Amino acid sequence: MVELGARPVSSLYAHVPFCARKCGYCAFYSEASSGQLMGRYVRALIRELEGVAAGLRPRTVFFGGGTPTLLNLPQWEQILEAMGRLGLLGAAEWTVECNPATLSLDKARLLRSAGVNRISMGVQSLNQPLLERLGRVHSRPMVFKSFDILRQAGFENVNLDLMFAIPGQTLEVWRQTLQEALAMGSEHLSSYEVIYEEDTPLYGQLQAGQFAVDEDLACAMHEELVERAADAGLERYEIANFARPSLACQHNVNYWRAGSFYGLGPSATSYVQGARTRNWSDTKLYCELIEAGKPAVESREELAPLARAGEAAAFGLRLVAGWPFEEFRRTTGHDLRGPWAGDMSRLVEQGWGRLSPERFQLTRAGLRFADAAAQLFLR
Repeated sequence: MVELGARPVSSLYAHVPFCARKCGYCAFYSEASSGQLMGRYVRALIRELEGVAAGLRPRTVFFGGGTPTLLNLPQWEQILEAMGRLGLLGAAEWTVECNPATLSLDKARLLRSAGVNRISMGVQSLNQPLLERLGRVHSRPMVFKSFDILRQAGFENVNLDLMFAIPGQTLEVWRQTLQEALAMGSEHLSSYEVIYEEDTPLYGQLQAGQFAVDEDLACAMHEELVERAADAGLERYEIANFARPSLACQHNVNYWRAGSFYGLGPSATSYVQGARTRNWSDTKLYCELIEAGKPAVESREELAPLARAGEAAAFGLRLVAGWPFEEFRRTTGHDLRGPWAGDMSRLVEQGWGRLSPERFQLTRAGLRFADAAAQLFLR
């Protein structure tokens, strides 16, 4: 429930849990699409929106998944009508994730006309055998077709998602994918090394010895990514994110700067007034609870101030700019040069950190191992 007198939250995330098929590497909560359940989910999502609308003034909106573009035109129309009725349209940045196999010109035009101004397209690879290896439902030609559809519909801010260190991917294949993807001229590029999450088919294959992880090759691919993106005019602003000037994803920057946000839908997390809540990762249960007028929250956690500040420090170091000391103090009420002075010195000695009078940030080598660096700051 929204607390009276609280400052409105300015970021909204909605999780659409449906996919045409589950990819072999994916550990996010999603499930195969079902027409009846999708309709029920849309109605529940609207009710959940109604419950938080009074405390929400969206500056950024992000519909992720799953595959949000699996929702059909009438379902999207229901969501957009509700957001208009609740005064939730007009965000400065509104992103919708899409799969190249699920995008039509009509759907793209509907989203654009409602105020969606940023699309994040899950490409992952432009090599057909690797797309099949990952279990993606789209083909290589669909990527180029969908990109053209987005431009035709008026989208001027498009992100492409790519993965590297995919089993069977050579450095030459990665270079070719980067060359073709960058030639498309998108405004943003996100690129992640494959992570082997438990309970995924890819993890099972690794454990079974069907392939081995080549860390040296992954490092070489990462270096290739950083250099090629820079050559294409994309500025690196976060570990895995590159953008044209002024087009960094503000929704994600809010996460990394420890900002508040509402997360709606199955498995979604919210962070409001210092408390983190997480919805049940079960679409039917989510719908049942919302339909009964109950919150769909599975867990709630409220960290002590120092622990919360340590978490903010860890997240913020993902950004290339690191943490300006004054901004960290305003955000958390703590001085990064206090409890974390020794941790910063240790990272500087390792060559992973850079300390100046104004800020602390990770070096290029430190960004490569940011997860390990971040662990030092958690309290």
